[in-house]
Amino acid sequence: MRVFSILMKSSAASERKIITLTTDFGYKDPFVGEMKGVILSINPSANIIDITHGIEPYNIEEAAFAAGSSYRYFPDGTVHIAVVDPGVGSERRAIIVEADGHYFVGPDNGIFSYVLARALEVKVINITEEKYMLSKTSATFQGRDVFAPAAAWLSGGIELGKFGSKIDDYRKFEIPAPEVKKDSILGEVIYIDRFGNVITNIRKDDIFRLGEESGEQYYAEIKGKAVRSVRHYSQAVDKSLHCLINSSGHMEIFVNTASASRLFNIKKGDKVTALSPKYSG
Repeated sequence: MRVFSILMKSSAASERKIITLTTDFGYKDPFVGEMKGVILSINPSANIIDITHGIEPYNIEEAAFAAGSSYRYFPDGTVHIAVVDPGVGSERRAIIVEADGHYFVGPDNGIFSYVLARALEVKVINITEEKYMLSKTSATFQGRDVFAPAAAWLSGGIELGKFGSKIDDYRKFEIPAPEVKKDSILGEVIYIDRFGNVITNIRKDDIFRLGEESGEQYYAEIKGKAVRSVRHYSQAVDKSLHCLINSSGHMEIFVNTASASRLFNIKKGDKVTALSPKYSG
């Protein structure tokens, strides 16, 4: 650690940068704290922000959605660490992604798929330079030993190319896209939040095509049940399913002050249809 601190003083240590953390680590164990300790030992000026440590264990797709949804609300130059890593200690690569003016540090397992799908220009570096790691052979905790130090050095001004070589064969999974028809949109559930609200891949622009822009009400169907649209949560006065366009621009299905996912057994991957206001239910 002392060597890291000395090296950082000779670099751009005075440049304060934000580093965000998204993991499935929770708070029972010291993992999150250890990552923060490594970051601050290298760059004491780093501003560390927790996005979430409540990702379902091993759920890479859930982490990918969280990382892809949140980064846009941070300033350009922010460094985002995302670690959900069932393949830790294996041959899977450690990477840094530069996209949309931001940097993303984590395992090459598809965790940045939402970022990669939306960015116009992408550069991906395989982290191989050992002097920017605590340990290259970390068997169980590369979040602390590889990703945290890489992010700290990057936040302090180390050039991207110094971490390793550019790669083009990085891993990403296909983001499910809705099928837009004349009077309906066929989509699916892509995320369920802590409140049991059901987030779909149907977006606001898709809904506008069904007449919502002119003030008409659209409808939805999921698991054979009709779902009426509202503008905000409090307009749903009973414990039936309702839907709205949430603050991230996705169609969300919910039960007011209850868990839609639990009450109606809705799961990630379930199919959902948005229907034109002409739909009679």
